[in-house]
Amino acid sequence: MHAIIKTGGKQYRVAEGDTLYIEKLDKEIGETVTFDQVLAVVGEDTQTFGMPTVSGATVTAEVVKNGKAKKVIVYKMKPKKNYRRKQGHRQPYTCVKIGKISV
Repeated sequence: MHAIIKTGGKQYRVAEGDTLYIEKLDKEIGETVTFDQVLAVVGEDTQTFGMPTVSGATVTAEVVKNGKAKKVIVYKMKPKKNYRRKQGHRQPYTCVKIGKISV
């Protein structure tokens, strides 16, 4: 069984036991997170699609770690005009392990 959930403005296809890197959540390591914006649930013999979400369906997950991704360098330059800007960015993330998918 797998589901399609929406969190952080993105959609993810998840199954039980998956490890997933999502946008930063305000949760500590070991806490459980419940995703209630489930767009679809697909089982071996049943398929449930929501309009826009499946009512009553939830996906529970456990927070494994919080961190920051690798640094991305943003460099702007205009030749012959002495314009140079260098900026770095590290996107924060939360790593979760999917536990139970319930309909």
